[in-house]
Amino acid sequence: MRSGEVLEPCRTTSDLARHGCWPHRTGGRLPAVDLTGIDPARIPRHVAVVMDGNGRWATQQGLKRTDGHAAGEDALFDTVDGAIELGLDWFTVYAFSTENWKRPTDEVRYLMGFNKGILDRHAEDLHSRNVRINFIGRRDWRVPRGVARRIDWATDLTKDNTGLTFTVAFNYGGRAEIVDAVKRLVADGVKPEKIDEKAIRTRLYDPSMPDPELMVRTSGESRISNYLLWELAYSELVFTEVLWPDFRQQHLVDAIREYQARDRRFGGVRSG
Repeated sequence: MRSGEVLEPCRTTSDLARHGCWPHRTGGRLPAVDLTGIDPARIPRHVAVVMDGNGRWATQQGLKRTDGHAAGEDALFDTVDGAIELGLDWFTVYAFSTENWKRPTDEVRYLMGFNKGILDRHAEDLHSRNVRINFIGRRDWRVPRGVARRIDWATDLTKDNTGLTFTVAFNYGGRAEIVDAVKRLVADGVKPEKIDEKAIRTRLYDPSMPDPELMVRTSGESRISNYLLWELAYSELVFTEVLWPDFRQQHLVDAIREYQARDRRFGGVRSG
C-alpha cells in the first residue's frame, strides 16, 4: 500500500478536487479494504484521531510500555496511507499531550526520542507523496532542542505540498490552545466588544485548520481528553474498542462508514 504509483485524473469526470478519482484510488491502493456502503461524495474532509491503548496493548503482549508505542508506529502510517488514498484533506493525530509530561521520566524521554525518530524515518517518504507535515501545540522549554529542530525541518521540507495535511498535536492541550489564543487577543489589544468566534479562531495554533467532521478514539475509552476542544464543537465522535497498535485502514473506513450513517444537524432539527 506504499506504492509510488502516481494516480492519473479520471477522464470520465471533471471533479479534480480530490487526489485521484475514487475507482482508480480504491482499486489500485486499497485492495484489501471493504468499502461497502461508503459514499465517496461524503468522505470527511478532516478526521482527527486519539491514538490510545499502546500501554494496554503492550501489557497484554507481556511487553514494556515503550514497545507499545513502537508498535503504534505501524498503525499510524498504515492509517496515514489510508487517509491519503481515501482523499482526506486533513488528518490530525494526538501524539503527546500537555498532561503526558506527568508520565514516568523514562517514558517521556523515550517518547521525545521516538517522535524525533518518526520524522527521521518517514518525513522524506511523506514529502515524496505530496503530504504536508504540520504541528500544533506549545513550543516551550520542555521540548528538547533536537526534537524542535526536527519538527522545524519536517514542516519546512513539506510546507509547499498540496496533498494531505498530516497534523501532529504535540505538547498539545485543548485548554492550553484556548488560553494561548486569549493571551494573543490581549497582546494584540483587541477590545472586549470586538472579541467573537472569528477573533479567537484566527489566534488558534493553526487558523487554517478546518474543524474535523469526525474524531476517532481507540481503546474503548469514551472521552476526548482535552483534545481540540474548540474544533470538536460539532464533530461526530466514534469510539472503538480496538487498541491503537491494532488499528489499520479498515478501522478508519469503518469509522467513516459510521460517520456517514449519522445525521449532522449542527443544533438544528432532524431533516425530513
